[in-house]
Amino acid sequence: MPGVTRRTLINSSIGLVAAGTFGRPYIANAQAKTAEVWWVQGFLPEEDAAFRVMVAEYEKQSGNKINYSIVPFAPLRQKIVSAITSGVVPDVIPSDPPEMVPEQAWAGRLLDVSDVVETQKSKFLPIALESAYCYDNVAKKRSYYGVPSTCAVVPFHIWRTLVEKAGYKESDIPNRWDAFIDFFKPVQKKLQELGMRHTYASGFVVSTIGNDPTNTFQQFMIAYGGENIVSKDGKFNGKDPQVHEAVVKAVERLSSLFKDGYIPPSSINWNDADDNNAFHSKLCVMDFDGTLSTELGMLKMQKEEVKDVITYPPPAQNNGKEMPVQFGVNCVSIPKGAKNVAVAKDFIKYSIQPEVFSKFLKGGLGRWLPPMAELANDPWWKEDPHRKPYSDEAFGGRPLVPFYYAYTPAWAEVRTTHPFNIAIHDVTSGGMKSTDAVAKAFSHINDIFAKYQIKA
Repeated sequence: MPGVTRRTLINSSIGLVAAGTFGRPYIANAQAKTAEVWWVQGFLPEEDAAFRVMVAEYEKQSGNKINYSIVPFAPLRQKIVSAITSGVVPDVIPSDPPEMVPEQAWAGRLLDVSDVVETQKSKFLPIALESAYCYDNVAKKRSYYGVPSTCAVVPFHIWRTLVEKAGYKESDIPNRWDAFIDFFKPVQKKLQELGMRHTYASGFVVSTIGNDPTNTFQQFMIAYGGENIVSKDGKFNGKDPQVHEAVVKAVERLSSLFKDGYIPPSSINWNDADDNNAFHSKLCVMDFDGTLSTELGMLKMQKEEVKDVITYPPPAQNNGKEMPVQFGVNCVSIPKGAKNVAVAKDFIKYSIQPEVFSKFLKGGLGRWLPPMAELANDPWWKEDPHRKPYSDEAFGGRPLVPFYYAYTPAWAEVRTTHPFNIAIHDVTSGGMKSTDAVAKAFSHINDIFAKYQIKA
């Protein structure tokens, strides 16, 4: 769910930023210890600044020290895997990508952090706890191998000005799934007739790279009634007729939108940032992308234009029922081999205190949502025309669907291998029928699930 900027790697160590500080004793705690923390870089300077403030305040209160590295999300993913594989690890890592926690917990590479979760367990959303409660195939048990941290849903982002330029109004946008998607087709046609030849109806990501194509496909599947593709006990429900029909419809729909020219041709190769860039440059009228990275990414160069963007939660299903929406949860974990577990746990406990967490999220301008319902009741979340629909999507009473790796680590591997997006490619480029492409995808998924036999 990335934004539009990618800054260089920032390595910081509080208290060691200049040569003159090396000789200064650390005050307040003669037993002060240091933890090494890796953190994912925000898409705005404000996010990184909020993290630095949280670290500085923790250091002041605890007497401990945090050596931290803020790393862009793509390099960080590689860095985490390399560290865990080699055994030379920091003390705290974020879930980057989010399915990292069930994957690494399965392999027995993360410490049980139930005692950390317990300090705020009553305040965490059940769906947040589900996403942190994983199976360790070495210890043969389920436990908390992650601590819920930042959360997100996936809204639509619409250029109001382009809708109006095409002769329509915001109030014309339908509130049922297929009608909503189809609304933007004549908008594209009209805009292209007006000279915007490279503006497309949507910015749906149909590549096989990153999180966005998976989240896009899953929302189409959910829209057609396939939200139970994985059961809560971790079983793949590919044989369920309703699930099968929903997946076939989703493959057909996205394939048709691409083949009929309502998605930019370059989308077939997009990474997570590219649809944001496409939207900002008005290559598409509408995009479906997680968090508020689309809107907040415009604050530097397009601050006035962001007022012309509508943040729009997914509409109702075609039958008029309220649409279930995906609720993603990022966690922080402590890898096995960490040298200072005590300080790592202490720092995480500090960071998930409601008042600390709230300050951190607000400092990051609300791109991430809280894992605690009480924090979402803060009027601050309703004061901005983009934050309000975004937070309402998550906390307004809609049915929420966790990313399915909350039920089984098998789905973590499914996410990384993109079988459904490969199915779309099989249809659009290989000429395969949707039913055959889905059968191929289901065969692949069944093979993955066969590897993850949970005994407890």
